[in-house]
Amino acid sequence: MQRVAPYENWRPPVIGVCLLVPVGADCIAVADLRGMLMLPVGGVYDGQTPEAAARGVLSGPPSGLRVLRRVAVDWVQTRRRKVITHVLASAPMTREAVGQLIYRDPRADLRILPTVHVLNDQSAPGRLRILVALQALAIGEIAFIEEGMVRPSAPSDLVPGWR
Repeated sequence: MQRVAPYENWRPPVIGVCLLVPVGADCIAVADLRGMLMLPVGGVYDGQTPEAAARGVLSGPPSGLRVLRRVAVDWVQTRRRKVITHVLASAPMTREAVGQLIYRDPRADLRILPTVHVLNDQSAPGRLRILVALQALAIGEIAFIEEGMVRPSAPSDLVPGWR
């Protein structure tokens, strides 16, 4: 009989942000990394808030990106660490304003695409994250996604001080 060692979270969590940038009534800004479409993403580093990290993902005009609020928190447990992604929404932008933004990864182009087109190009977890974030933005709430399931609230062990 094979015994399985208990799981142990021996590495600190990986914490990141992704931006939901609405453009008009039916489009969003996405990063196109050699044909792979994704919401613009970045890391959250020690001592940094998700809001501060979000401002570093896209740069450009002097007024900068106006981040409205956190709309979703998505987390998954990998074999040795938790991966937490904060989804933050910006104020709605015009095509011209998005055209002035620069994504932090020079290999990717920032594009404006219809939301339906972006959703069709996503994996199931990516599609869920975008749909839940859009719904949370519309109703003024924060959504919580754990291991691909939408939850009514964040678990107490998510990350101390995550709010």
